[in-house]
Amino acid sequence: MSYTAAAVVGIGVAVVLDLWVLRTRLLATRQWWVAYGIVVAFQLLTNGWLTGRLIVTYDPDAIIGSGTVPFLGDGRIAYAPVEDLGFGFALVLATCALWVWWGPRLPRREGPR
Repeated sequence: MSYTAAAVVGIGVAVVLDLWVLRTRLLATRQWWVAYGIVVAFQLLTNGWLTGRLIVTYDPDAIIGSGTVPFLGDGRIAYAPVEDLGFGFALVLATCALWVWWGPRLPRREGPR
């Protein structure tokens, strides 16, 4: 499976998990999108640094675009393949949805006395 296909599947699974399985509906909240905006800004900084300096490279057959590493274009944003943004979105959404869903289900610990 290519990185592109894995990212698309990951996004689909995370959205289904949020909206229909756990029913946390984070995608419908302003708080989610503000928080995700902060996350994606730092993701672009770190991914851009790692991929722009060729510390991390990708097989051109597994991603959208070619093996060139422009700042923008050819399937890249801030040097990082667009698949990284999709995969990161899926990971953050799934993690936050599980966190919100488990929150009320965990036993409450009482503080020190």
